[in-house]
Amino acid sequence: MPTVGSGVMEIRIRGQREHRVLYIAKFSEGIYVLHAFEKKSQRTRKSDIDQGRRRLKELESFRRTLKEA
Repeated sequence: MPTVGSGVMEIRIRGQREHRVLYIAKFSEGIYVLHAFEKKSQRTRKSDIDQGRRRLKELESFRRTLKEA
């Protein structure tokens, strides 16, 4: 999902309702889930994309502080 950030991927869960999970798996220590949500229309809501972006920035900041310690 490049609209959220580089390396961010999306899992689509289809059933009676549509769900999405945004995650990033490019770090050696593990996979990070950035956001999970129910989709109610064809288009992904801006608030869901923004939430994924915020959490990606928080993760990158957290990883930088670990490297500096």
